[in-house]
Amino acid sequence: MASLLVTEPGQSQRIRSVLLYNRITTLGSDPENDVVLDDPDISAHHAQIVLQKDDFRLTAASSENTFEVNGRAQKDHVLEDGDSVTLGNTSMTFSLYDELPESDSSERDGTSLDGLNQLVAFSDRLMASQDLNALLNELLDGIIDSTNAAKGFLILLDEEEDLHVRAARGLDKATLDKAESALSDSILKKVLETREAVVVSDALNDKEFSASTSVIDLKLCSVMCAPLLARGELLGLIYLGNSNVVNLFTHRSLEVLRIFASQAALLVRNALLLNELEVSNEALREELDTVRFGEIIGVCDSMREIFTKVEKVATADISVLIQGETGTGKELIAHEIHERSNRKKGPFVVINCGAIPENLLESELFGHVRGAFTGAVANKPGRFHAASGGTLFLDELGELPLNLQVKLLRAIQERQVTRLGDTRSENVDIRIVAATNRRLDEEVRAGRFREDLYYRLNVITLHLPPLRERGDDVILIARYLLQKYSAEFNGQAQDFTKACVRSLRKHAWHGNIRELENRIKKAIVFTDGKLVGSSEMDLEDHGLVAHIHPLAKAKEEFQRLYIDKVLDMNDGNRTKTARDLGVDPRTIFRHLEKGRDSDDPVDPAIQSVIDEI
Repeated sequence: MASLLVTEPGQSQRIRSVLLYNRITTLGSDPENDVVLDDPDISAHHAQIVLQKDDFRLTAASSENTFEVNGRAQKDHVLEDGDSVTLGNTSMTFSLYDELPESDSSERDGTSLDGLNQLVAFSDRLMASQDLNALLNELLDGIIDSTNAAKGFLILLDEEEDLHVRAARGLDKATLDKAESALSDSILKKVLETREAVVVSDALNDKEFSASTSVIDLKLCSVMCAPLLARGELLGLIYLGNSNVVNLFTHRSLEVLRIFASQAALLVRNALLLNELEVSNEALREELDTVRFGEIIGVCDSMREIFTKVEKVATADISVLIQGETGTGKELIAHEIHERSNRKKGPFVVINCGAIPENLLESELFGHVRGAFTGAVANKPGRFHAASGGTLFLDELGELPLNLQVKLLRAIQERQVTRLGDTRSENVDIRIVAATNRRLDEEVRAGRFREDLYYRLNVITLHLPPLRERGDDVILIARYLLQKYSAEFNGQAQDFTKACVRSLRKHAWHGNIRELENRIKKAIVFTDGKLVGSSEMDLEDHGLVAHIHPLAKAKEEFQRLYIDKVLDMNDGNRTKTARDLGVDPRTIFRHLEKGRDSDDPVDPAIQSVIDEI
């Protein structure tokens, strides 16, 4: 691209390069020119360079103006590469190509585009820092430096669209005091209304803006203001002022500011989002501290009831049976019982009765002696021995074979175990906490679980609610897990979209917390931004709770199921059922006559309420 290398008169001999990309480039001492020359021997509008096809023609603006090209006075000349041009006391070199002679001066003016380098550096710092105020100050310092401004203000809009100065800096990179005084300004109002950048070259004499608060209070000679627009959203304004008549802003200066502002808006938007996420994460951490029970998170009434029971039973050295669906956190509850008990200094030993083959389970529980079976080359203690002095957690107890249930009962009753292949008993000091996803009372009736063992373990029973019945606990747990695994997997995701939050609440969560945990791990891998959507959680079109019924139909279904349950409790005695329910016996007869003719499926939410009664 063609350019001029301009050497201005004076002791400083300032050298600057000017790109010639306009069809007409004007030269003169007036600030409205494309190339402003601070030279008393040059008229206000001295000359212009006109692009004609492939030629650049330099012509005088009037018959009274002249210039020299290669030492000869001219009024019209077609410039060639390397031509030396003199206007008054200012000398210039014309270059037709991209390469320009090197300048020994490091000074820049408002026509410089070096500010883009500041943006790159700012972007790099943004990724490494979380201090929003420091970043905004650095950004404003870069803008001031690139435009040769004396003062700068970075003003942001809040949610109510009120203006707030977030950074106010001077040429010496110092923070300005009383920055708010610059806000009652007609220049700001115009940019806010039009969303267009404004330059006022001679602010003190401008008819429209000379009464502006900032112009008067800050004694500014020229002013520039540009909007910060990111994807059509107005974030705020960049406001620059100059107090030196030598460095008045020009339209070329405004072009630099526009380019800078368009790029800076995206960086400011990212910085604000990062700051909002940090504030949100801090609020989440504070909220988790108030809803955490050890390692368990929950605020719903059913979980608070569980926490109260755990606190009461933890110090009593008795067996506890924990029942609940797979993935509801039974092991966490068991561990919390141990941590709050008098045995907390002892071991907490876990064995999954459903994960170990039956022929090895007895050895795992009670140990074995050398030669007890093929491969038993040495004596080995069992989990009962390992848990002595602490707590033994028997997970998935309902999977325990009947023959081992007898031995387990004896070990619990006598606090003694006999190793496989041995005849001697050994004393063990343990507390048993067991868990199952089966209804052991039903297993007893079906003959799959020993009644005496059931009552030995069922001293205290805790029923953990499924995740779908815990209300907003699912959102709290999801956000906790998202933060935990984002840090572990170096993921970017830090929160959920509003649509995803709705999906989290609606999903049935048959796998409970374990299902939620697995979906979040997958979502972190596939999410590119800061927010996880429903698609990344795979929650869009399936697994949702059955649809909501009208209240009248829900009442009718609940009444039908409730009468059936009370009838079952009374072994079908209709008179006793009517008396228990406080209704006329004919109501029960009509209920039985109507029967269950409907083919509609039972609503799982209503059924779960009935089951808890």
